[in-house]
This record gives sequence, C-alpha cells and structure tokens, in this order.
Amino acid sequence: MIDGVTIKQLKPNADERGYLQEILRSDDDIFERFGQIYVSLNYPGVTRAWHSHARQVDFMTVVKGMAKIVLYDGREGSPTRGEVNEFFAGEQNRILIRIPALVMHGYKTIGVEPCLLVNIPTACFDPGEPDEHRVPPHDNDIPYDWAIRER
Repeated sequence: MIDGVTIKQLKPNADERGYLQEILRSDDDIFERFGQIYVSLNYPGVTRAWHSHARQVDFMTVVKGMAKIVLYDGREGSPTRGEVNEFFAGEQNRILIRIPALVMHGYKTIGVEPCLLVNIPTACFDPGEPDEHRVPPHDNDIPYDWAIRER
C-alpha cells in the first residue's frame, strides 16, 4: 500500500426501509479536517485522471455503481515511490480511501451504470488558486493502463 493511504471499510445498516451508511466521522482515526464535500456523477467507461494536490488530502468513496480508483506515488523521498494501488469501490466493495497530498489519483466508472463518487477533501476548492496538478489519463509517465484486464 502506498505510504499514507488508508482504507476504511464502510458498513450499511440495513432494515426493511433501506439502509443508512456512515462515510466519515470527526471521531474516526483517519479524520483530519473538513474542507468541503462534493458528489460527481460519472458515466460508464469514463476516466477522470490524473491529478494530485500539494496540500489537500482527499477521502473518496463511491455510493452508487462501481469505480476503479487508482493511485500512483510519484513523491520524491517516499518509501513507496513508483508504487501503484488499484481499488474497486462502490456497491460491491464499500470503502473510503484516504489519498495523501502529492499522490496522483484518478478513477474510471466500471460496469453498465453511472457511478456517484463522493469526495471529502480537507480544503475548499479555490478557483483563483487551485491546489491541483493535472496529467492526461493516457499519455504520461505513470505506469498504469486504464484498459480492462482479463485475469
């Protein structure tokens, strides 16, 4: 696992009405601070990658559908520099992923339905000074191919 990445298993509390699922609490061990929360709807097969933040930590989960969330550690001096982590998150695997600052990350909707990805970053987005570094999803130096792999 990339240094600083943490996974929290999420558990829906279900009954005959449906379910309630906590995502992140201020008393969780992995909680740092609240910046904002947003949801992103992504169509099947869409890849949104790559980006990182200099200061911000992201907490990502998928609440509807499924996504492949991929992280790449390109940080100078990191003990896991060059490592890639791939997570399948969503209705089939309810997890929250803590993504440290400077770790490149992106995701691709998998399956036949859109996914709803929720992110809880530790800072608010500032359009005047975005804390964001972007790299194209396919034409870059990151050792990852977004194609489906037959195992």
